[in-house]
Amino acid sequence: MAWELNNDRPIYSQIVEKIQIQIVSGYYPSGSKLPSVRELAAEAGVNPNTMQKAFMELERSGLITTMRTSGRIVTEDESMIREVKETIAKMEIEQFFKKMREIGFSQEETLDLAKNVYKEEK
Repeated sequence: MAWELNNDRPIYSQIVEKIQIQIVSGYYPSGSKLPSVRELAAEAGVNPNTMQKAFMELERSGLITTMRTSGRIVTEDESMIREVKETIAKMEIEQFFKKMREIGFSQEETLDLAKNVYKEEK
């Protein structure tokens, strides 16, 4: 099944974000081997060159490394994974607060509403 990718941003950057989330959520644990470029490209429904570009970006960030004989491996640096996780979370929270301000909610109203929704989900 193809991943949900939009045309509003470059596909490779959306793939980077998707794989980052898979890593920080534990879907791909630290030290684990990632599927090949071709496998992930087929899964995502994208060109292998696009997936390769995303992998290069993840390597540049240090989140994954290439082992010549083993393929690509998720970093074992737990602090880096935690830092990426917090960065992703902060960006999501900032977007949420921005949208709530656009709707007309104050910070206090937003926090109260978020707490109530969180309680209801439990």
